[in-house]
Amino acid sequence: MTNPSPEIFRLDHKNIFDWIESNSRVLDLGCGDGELLSHLIEHKAVKGTGVEIDEAAIYKCIARGLTVSHGNIDTGLDDYSTKRFDYVILNESLQQMLHPQRVILEALRVGKKVIVGIPNFCHWRARVQIFFRGKVPVTKELPFEWYDTPNLRFLSLKDFRRFCRVNDITILGQKNIALNQRILLKPNVFARIGLFLLQKSSS
Repeated sequence: MTNPSPEIFRLDHKNIFDWIESNSRVLDLGCGDGELLSHLIEHKAVKGTGVEIDEAAIYKCIARGLTVSHGNIDTGLDDYSTKRFDYVILNESLQQMLHPQRVILEALRVGKKVIVGIPNFCHWRARVQIFFRGKVPVTKELPFEWYDTPNLRFLSLKDFRRFCRVNDITILGQKNIALNQRILLKPNVFARIGLFLLQKSSS
């Protein structure tokens, strides 16, 4: 196992990478082109598999030598047994789901811990655009117009923390990111992305 050079990582991937223990079993839901999963397998010797709906992204995963299933995570994770994985990753996919509550609870069933990454729709730039321009914001993390956005859910970091309280989910860790730095002060205002390490409270 080797430590990758920091420059090869997106900052959100780097922070997720740091949470995951070596030799773990990992399921990456909405794994995209497999960049994160590939780093985890190469540098932390995880036993990793992914699920992705976009066929072009799946071809990229296959080119990396990854094991990836073609599927829609919104339809459930019934094929996976309870606590089959040490970590389940849901990064940049929650806001595009029809049934996010069901998906998160299922992820917590099949995984001992779940890592969720979400864009913060209440970042100050978004607030300014709504207040002064009176229109749906377009930012680096939310680059779509209202008519072509894949996003179905618009939530803040506070919204997600409240969701966890209501659903008896323990937040083991939270990392807040803006551009190339961690945000410690008022993350619901200044963070562009929130990363959460979760565990079911009853487990």
